[in-house]
This record gives sequence, structure tokens and C-alpha cells, in this order.
Amino acid sequence: MATDPTPPPGPAPTAGLTREQAWQLAQRLGHPEVQGFLAGPRARRLELLRSIRVLRELVRGFRRLHFVGPCVTVFGSARFTEDNRYYEMAREIGRRIAGMGLVTMTGGGPGIMEAANRGAQEAGGKSIGCNIELPMEQAPNPYLDQWITFRYFFVRKVMLVKYSYAFVVLPGGFGTLDELFEALTLVQTRKILNFPVVLMGVDYWQPLVDFMRSTLAANGTIDATDIDLMTLTDSPDEAEAKIRHGLAIHAEELRRVPKQSRILGEKA
Repeated sequence: MATDPTPPPGPAPTAGLTREQAWQLAQRLGHPEVQGFLAGPRARRLELLRSIRVLRELVRGFRRLHFVGPCVTVFGSARFTEDNRYYEMAREIGRRIAGMGLVTMTGGGPGIMEAANRGAQEAGGKSIGCNIELPMEQAPNPYLDQWITFRYFFVRKVMLVKYSYAFVVLPGGFGTLDELFEALTLVQTRKILNFPVVLMGVDYWQPLVDFMRSTLAANGTIDATDIDLMTLTDSPDEAEAKIRHGLAIHAEELRRVPKQSRILGEKA
């Protein structure tokens, strides 16, 4: 019967390594559990156990985030440091989100995520992180009021969408691009409605937007109007205005407050 590889006992393999060395080791090691999940058919017992594990992770996310309030999710690179101009841009966005009375939600890690959470806390707002379990153990940043760590990327992405009313996407790598295009696909296919997607960092994102227009739209793989699903800006004022416009459309929905269940032991 097929079994999944498990890491040997002992100290964490990344102990004592620099961040760059840890990233390189993570590329070699991967994540055995998730690798097994994505490695094609396995024994039915294992597939059932994994399905239960995924369901438990979903329910745990629903339980932890049910009462956090309306969120704006901020995406961006984990690799930017405090002296990077995009870090300060994200920090200002966190402040603006808090000023609108909304919760700042991020992936919970360093870089842009940390900056947005930091700005939210500095402005007296609530700051939430949906962290991801990685071989190099991404630690939650220190500016979180609440966080939850997920094993599966797709479960984490469900949470980042489900409780959010807008996305702000700052410069980032493959993960940020994945999150951006997932958001755009959900809006384009009307799985989520009236959902602002704000790209911040004009110099960084303009070549991508140009590619969408000159190649995707030109070849008919998207409609030219699909590009209008995004707002490209460097202005926190414009980003805030776009978010406020989306919130106005959802005003009635935002007034509904989830009720607590004593049976489930819930508290806001």
C-alpha cells in the first residue's frame, strides 16, 4: 500500500541558515504532505483521510474568521524589506484600510504583508494574517492581531477571498501573480461581484497590463473590457476611492452581523 514520505525527526532543517539558504533548501525539500496530495491517485484510504484533513482545515478557517468583519486583502512580495518604496506604499494602504473601518487581511508573512498589517495596527485598525505552512516555516509577522496557519494553498486562498471586499495587489512574484489572476478570474466569471482589484506600483505592473492589452485582448483570449476590471495606480487616494465605491455597492450586506452560536461555543 502506498504511503507518504514523512520528514525525519530532529531539529528543523532550516535551523541556522540564512533566509536565502532556507529558500534554496525549501526548493529541494518541498512539502511531502502536499506533494503526496498532488501526486496523482493514491490508496483510497489515504485519499479519504486527506479529504477529511482538507475539510477540517476549511472548517477551522471558517470558525476562526467568521466574526473578523469585512476585510480588504493585500497581496505582495514577502521579500521586500522596510527600506523598499513598495513596503511604505503597503504600509500606507494598511492605514487607509483601517481608516475606512475595515480589517486588513494578508498572507501573514514578511515584506508587503508585514507592511500592510503594520500600517493597519499603527492606525488603530484590525490586522489579520492567513499564514501558509512551508518547508522553511514562514513565521507570522509581528503586526497581527489574529492569524491562522494553513497547510494547503487553495484553502488559504478561499479564506483570503471569502471575507474580503477588495484586493490591493502590490509588486510580487509567482505567488502574487497567482493571487492576482485568481481574483481577476473570479471577477471576470462573476463568481464574485462588484469586487475592486487595485494594482499598486505603476512601473512594476504596467508591462503586464500592456501585455494583457497587446497580446491577450488582441488575440481574443480576453475581452478588451476585462482590463477595466483592474485599477492601476500609485495613489493611495485613488485606491481608497475605488475600495469605497465597491463598499457602497455592498452596503446592505455589510450591515449584516453574523450571530454567535452558544452551541458552537462562538464568540466574536
